[in-house]
Amino acid sequence: MTNTTSPPALEIENLQFRYRGAGAFEIAVPSLRLGAGDQVLLTGGSGTGKSTILQIIAGLVDPQSGVVRVAGKDMHSLHGASRDRFRGAHIGMIFQTFNLLQGFSALENVLAALMFSEMPRPEHRGHALAMLKTLGITKPDVLVETMSVGQQQRVAVARAVACRPVLVLADEPTASLDPENSAAAIELIQQTCTETGAALLCTSHDPAMKERFARVESLDALRQAAGVQVGAGAGT
Repeated sequence: MTNTTSPPALEIENLQFRYRGAGAFEIAVPSLRLGAGDQVLLTGGSGTGKSTILQIIAGLVDPQSGVVRVAGKDMHSLHGASRDRFRGAHIGMIFQTFNLLQGFSALENVLAALMFSEMPRPEHRGHALAMLKTLGITKPDVLVETMSVGQQQRVAVARAVACRPVLVLADEPTASLDPENSAAAIELIQQTCTETGAALLCTSHDPAMKERFARVESLDALRQAAGVQVGAGAGT
């Protein structure tokens, strides 16, 4: 009988990355797995490589060794445009500072993400409008830089999930927000991932975030499991 079970959203095996510049750090992840719809918080202090590990998972940075699979595909076996297309179709990204396209509307920001999707182009506009409406953006033609911080966050979430990704990577998504907006933002991200079926890997050094995730992984604990001394510099 054919096995129709879908591969995990994310699988990491024996990942090693060492940064030797100023503020040197080492990432070591012997094993990490997220199934479909899983939501995991990855914790660690500033400068410990939280953003870098998300960049490695997304294929924006190459590790020294190890394997990163997204939806069963080895990210680092892909190169150039093939990797870009795969990332665009399967991974959503939410950044601390949103990284929205300035001078473009909310709708245009989401449409830009859909350029990498497998969705037929004639369906893009309707899908983008529906996604924005679902997330409370009722004026999709407004330039993003004129929106409130909360509205910009909603556009960033819409852009991240527009392609129906299997995995959403959220890099310190509440770091630039006040406590009230932080709680609303992470609730929005988690709820949207649940509704779309995307797995979520979120990084943060905010202790309050731990209360919102049933599963929390520590970069220090992962390094210790790999036999790397916590606190060791890149040259050790």
